[in-house]
Amino acid sequence: MTLFRLAISALFVLSSIATAQAKTVWVDDQLYLPVRSGAGSQYRIIENAVPSGTPLEVIETSDSGYTRVRTAKGNDGWVSSQYLSDTPIAADRLKTVSRQLEKAKSELSSLKEKLTAVSSERDSLSDAESSLSTRSDELQQELRRIKSIASDSINLERRNRELLEESQKLRNDLEVLTAENERLEASKESDFMLVGAGLVFGGVLLALVIPMLKPTRKTDNWA
Repeated sequence: MTLFRLAISALFVLSSIATAQAKTVWVDDQLYLPVRSGAGSQYRIIENAVPSGTPLEVIETSDSGYTRVRTAKGNDGWVSSQYLSDTPIAADRLKTVSRQLEKAKSELSSLKEKLTAVSSERDSLSDAESSLSTRSDELQQELRRIKSIASDSINLERRNRELLEESQKLRNDLEVLTAENERLEASKESDFMLVGAGLVFGGVLLALVIPMLKPTRKTDNWA
């Protein structure tokens, strides 16, 4: 259990050291800070007049009021901690804010252009939607008209079929009536012929019978 605690403590210390090494500080406002070879003003200056706003990488800190740093030139040295700041100086922050402001303005302008383009596209889509709606209404009307025509065509076809059937039936009836009329005509002619023959026969018979009905004259023997 003790080894585990030691391991945890070691990891915590190493993590703290790594965090301290990754930390960045800045030289405070209106200052040219000397970097010395040791943690004190008696040590020689290894890099002179580091200007304010310069970022320095923190290597370690001490209780003597000095911090070991690494400069942008790659020099390791000690500087007074009271002249260091955890945040960039006001001038740099102002420059950063100004850059951010310009970037924001540029993004705002770009967004305005995009908004204008989107609005134009929206209007175009709205017009297209209106046109499509109108076209849809026209197509609906055309569809209804076609359905009506199709319905009329179906009705006409059915009526035409009925008329054809009726016409065929009438032709059949006409053929039957024509045949019946021809039969009646033939029967009528036959009746006329029979009547005529009867009349002829009656006339001949009368011609034979009438002379027989006349009284005969007695011969006068005294003559």
